[in-house]
Amino acid sequence: MKKTFKNQEPIMKLNRIKQPTNILFNIIFIILSLVSIIPFVFVFIISITSETSIRKFGYRFFPKELSMIAYEFLWNEKDIIINALGISVLVTVVGTLVGVILTTALGYVLSRPNYKLKGFLTWVVFIPMVFNGGMVASYVVNANILGLKNSIWALILPLAVSSFNVVICKTFFRTTVPDSIIESAKIDGASQLNIFARIVVPISKPVFATIGLFLTFAYLNDWFQSSLYITNSRLTSLQALLNNIQKNIEYLANNPSAGLSIQQYVSQMPTEGVRMAIAVVIVLPIACAYPFFQKYFVTGLTIGAVKG
Repeated sequence: MKKTFKNQEPIMKLNRIKQPTNILFNIIFIILSLVSIIPFVFVFIISITSETSIRKFGYRFFPKELSMIAYEFLWNEKDIIINALGISVLVTVVGTLVGVILTTALGYVLSRPNYKLKGFLTWVVFIPMVFNGGMVASYVVNANILGLKNSIWALILPLAVSSFNVVICKTFFRTTVPDSIIESAKIDGASQLNIFARIVVPISKPVFATIGLFLTFAYLNDWFQSSLYITNSRLTSLQALLNNIQKNIEYLANNPSAGLSIQQYVSQMPTEGVRMAIAVVIVLPIACAYPFFQKYFVTGLTIGAVKG
């Protein structure tokens, strides 16, 4: 035992991180964290800065005058905001569930070496990663052929399956799920659906969490599907609402809650503060959701490590 320990000691010294290197890594990680956090803090500060201070002094970390008028304005427009937020939450929850099921199922099928259509479906998945059909073709298929225009499914189905996510799942299942387990389950008479649900899913939480987080970000940040397929204001997502505010202030003016004229409505609207306040409202759900997925990312990083 002593001899083995002595032989391994030089290797342990080579793998050990030196103190200066560790300090350097900590400094780099702190800088990267600040680069990620400071923009959000700056946006929040702008959202509570008065319009007068923004006009006179511009954007500042330490504004001359604070004001909650932007959030008060959003509260006065709570019917529009809450409806858009509800649409975003509904689309995100349903879309993430549908997307995770479809993506992981397709990735698992492509990871099985004995599947007869593996080569054909691999090309079907790979080609869209290189060549895109274009916006016109997508619109014709989704709006005219499938009839999804002005439907909640127009915000869900186009983003549900991504070739990149399918490749991630395929690689994970191929390298993580042993073929011997699958063969043993087949010998015991289990169907492929039972194998996937009872054996593959419990040991594949990291990839499920990863794909789920990717889809959550995609749905929460998406505004393009609404602008392309939705003309009914009751189906507009929160990101699309923010985009409409940035492009044209008359979007809110056409939906007044207090019966004001367009001129009065525009003059009373804190434009910069409202844009930043909506950005804060959009970011908060993502920031709150990430900690629930973090432990699975850590598991995913170490799942293929060599254990000694």
